[in-house]
Amino acid sequence: MPVKNRFAELLPEITAWRRDLHEHPEILFETHRTAGVVAEKLKEFGCDEIVTGIGRTGVVGLIKGKSDNSGKVIGLRADMDALPIHEATGVDYASKTPGAMHACGHDGHTAMLLGAARYLAETRNFDGTVAVIFQPAEEGGGGGKEMCEDGLMDRFGIQEVYGMHNWPGKPVGQFSIRPGAFFAAADQFEIEIHGKGGHAAKPHDTIDSTVVASHIVLALQTIASRLTDPTHHLVVSVTSFETSSTTYNVIPQNVTLKGTVRTMNPDVQDETEAQMAKIAEGVAMSMGATAKLTYNRGYPVMVNSEEQTEFAAEVAKAVSGGCEEAPLVMGAEDFSFMLNERPGAYILVGNGDTAMVHHPEYDFNDEAIPAGCSWWAEIVEQRMPAA
Repeated sequence: MPVKNRFAELLPEITAWRRDLHEHPEILFETHRTAGVVAEKLKEFGCDEIVTGIGRTGVVGLIKGKSDNSGKVIGLRADMDALPIHEATGVDYASKTPGAMHACGHDGHTAMLLGAARYLAETRNFDGTVAVIFQPAEEGGGGGKEMCEDGLMDRFGIQEVYGMHNWPGKPVGQFSIRPGAFFAAADQFEIEIHGKGGHAAKPHDTIDSTVVASHIVLALQTIASRLTDPTHHLVVSVTSFETSSTTYNVIPQNVTLKGTVRTMNPDVQDETEAQMAKIAEGVAMSMGATAKLTYNRGYPVMVNSEEQTEFAAEVAKAVSGGCEEAPLVMGAEDFSFMLNERPGAYILVGNGDTAMVHHPEYDFNDEAIPAGCSWWAEIVEQRMPAA
């Protein structure tokens, strides 16, 4: 059961869909044009039901098989949103929207799921129902969470859900996956440090918030290196250091630090938040300043179900001839919200030797389309075999 011939035939058409989406990137929940294109395509394919506006701008299409003796419903999810990055690929179909581009391949994911939907609507060679899910705002907006909160799983009776992401550096069309924790939880923090500003020539008359903040930045690194079991995975990154002064001769009164915490374990997540508060407040107090931590939980750990992962890997092996064990990824993925509601699995498909995702020169590799479409179609046909 290699790549389906039908997807080789459809490759030029699916590629054209993908490149059209690439030319018209939309950010977060503003995926109005994209959602419109998706809904129109699903209508053309003859989907049995098309629902828009789930999770603000999400789209769901239902395709019924030749029979429904099992009563089973499987969800297939693709993300639709782009990133606020100025494109530097130089391709003919480059973004026409300044400051926005499909730098993570969501245009490819959407096009591949549309291709699978067309095939499944044509053949209907399965027993049950498939829900094709097109989600906005994966890139930090929590669109998956909003779709779930809008009743995605219960409304359509979804029992299992599957997702896919392209992966630069991996051979085109090759797959990798792992059971259990896969992508990390992603939290955001802000630390406000208050000292006593003054003249830069008289530091002894001040409480230098820049120096205090610098010590806090360094001390935060001990959470991973000295306060956390080294067998656990943890990243604490300070990514912004902003003072209240922008001139050469003023010691600032205030400094704001911002950053992210990535974990694979809820207990480590809780302990890290507590340690950050202790360190920030303690270091500041020791130097006569004050510090306040604001810690916001973001996407949870994305956990692949054991049974569904094993099944997804077998399908991938049949499609491409192999499926490797994927490494842990400290990036985050809001498909985690869907996997928290239903068992399922998330897989990576090779994008070849391209720039990494979130890079201005990244571009989805259209040669991966047949493998991706085939995997989604086989998930349905094998998990819900025709009666």
